[in-house]
Amino acid sequence: MTKLAAAHGLDSLIAPVRPTWKERYPLTPIERYVEWRREDGYLYDPWLRTHERLGAEVLAIAPESMVVTGTRDEWEEWTGLQFPEPGDYVVPGALAPVRFEDGTGTYVEPNVWMRHPVEF
Repeated sequence: MTKLAAAHGLDSLIAPVRPTWKERYPLTPIERYVEWRREDGYLYDPWLRTHERLGAEVLAIAPESMVVTGTRDEWEEWTGLQFPEPGDYVVPGALAPVRFEDGTGTYVEPNVWMRHPVEF
């Protein structure tokens, strides 16, 4: 992708990155999660770290990268879980809780904008 960006005369490539281990910490706000670092100084999340090692930097949070809304019945079919009352629920594989209100579940997935420098 950076070669394509360079071919078009761009000096950087900005990509939305889905942090792969965020699903392990769905209750931790993405703003805090993205700041976690390992002892070696690199980002904690392996996919964010891969981009960092390629020279990318974290630019910003994409707080609503994807929004999925469905009825309670749809969410129960999709997940195999039950959602008996309004509130927030942790769903396997989700980066944030699913919120249920008035029989509707809404999942708002955050991602991270990362900037890769482009060399000519």
